Order: sequence, then C-alpha cells, then structure tokens
Amino acid sequence: MRILLVEDEELLLADLQKQFSQNGFAYDSATDGEEALFLGREHDYDLAIVDLGLPKLDGISLIQRWREEDRNFPVLILTARGMWQDKVAGLEAGGDDYVTKPFQFEEILARANALIRRSAGFASPKLRFENLQIDTGAKRAEVNGRVLELTAFEYNALEYLALRSGQVVSKTELTEHLYDQDFDRDSNVIEVFIARLRKKIDPESSLKPISTLRGRGYRFELSAQQES
Repeated sequence: MRILLVEDEELLLADLQKQFSQNGFAYDSATDGEEALFLGREHDYDLAIVDLGLPKLDGISLIQRWREEDRNFPVLILTARGMWQDKVAGLEAGGDDYVTKPFQFEEILARANALIRRSAGFASPKLRFENLQIDTGAKRAEVNGRVLELTAFEYNALEYLALRSGQVVSKTELTEHLYDQDFDRDSNVIEVFIARLRKKIDPESSLKPISTLRGRGYRFELSAQQES
C-alpha cells in the first residue's frame, strides 16, 4: 500500500517513515500543506496521514481542498491539540479518523489498516474468499487452513489485489502502490512475482485466483465471503 505522510516535525516524520516501511508500506512525504496538496492531486494514495498543525496550509484546509477536488482516499488525522473542537473540525472537513499525540505506532498502524480495509468495503481484518483467507492484521494468508509461505512483496500484492476483487489493476498501479519510487517499472519483476504467487495459492490450478488481462493488468477473481 502507498500512503502519504504529512508531518512537519522531522523526527516524528522520520520515525513514521521507518515504521511504515518496516511494515511493508511504500510512502511519499510532505512537510507542509502546499506540498501535500500537490501530491494528493497527483497520486491516488491508499491513505493519507495528516498533521493538523502544518505550515503554509493547515491540515484542516488541506483536507477540505482534497475533498472539494474529489480526492477520496481515507485520511487519518494526527493532532497534538487537546480541544475536542479541533478533532470535530478535522472530521467535518473530511477526515476519517484521528489520533492524538503522543501515540504508540501500533495504534497508528491498526487505524491505518482499518481505514484502508473499510475504504475497500471490508469491515473485518480477516478477508475470506472461497478457500482463501487473508488476515490483514497478522499479514498472513491461508488456503484450506494451510498457511502460505509468502514473501513480503507477495503478501502485499495479494492483499492489494484482494481488496480490489473483480477490478482490473494495471501493472503500473500495482508497482506504484507496492514499491518505492526508484523501482524499475520496465522490468518483468511484477510478472515473476505474480506467477510465483499464483503457484503458492493455487498449486493444482483449481482456484485460478488471479487472471492476467493482456495489455490491461491483473484481476483477483475469487468472490468475497460474508461473515456469518
């Protein structure tokens, strides 16, 4: 998943970059509202994490501008302000959730994962697709109860495609949302990883979970199962 981190405190931003990277996220960063506004216009992020107290353009105005321009990715608000009015203002501007500083990273991560899931229409962290279950909290996938041995990229690709079940995801989109900017997008690495992922999920070729649409990209084909 690619996220946008908007924070003007250098140490906090560096810590968030490190922590999210270690948890398999790709990210872009901005240290002021104007830069963040531009990035949010240019890229379709899975999530933005926005501090309210930003220079040049404050966080509430930033979120309002995005929403006015139909930028609908979920927004998690960070604020050091204790007044409940500021939290309400952030949510009314178009934010989806908030965390008050200081915080534990585990809380940020849990809320970020929940917002990404919910924006795709999933309430539970455990996604069920026929014989396949994906636990987005534990970052683990199982087929018929058998835990799959996936690399970090293979898991991230599976989760990204599964959250967009039935939608065509281009190679470019998959690359942008899973890799840092310096990745060679002309390589065949994506094709190799998707082929390996297919074999691990479906060694007998009975599920056929991921199809390739020539010239268009990939599509996750399994149907989501509703929780009982």
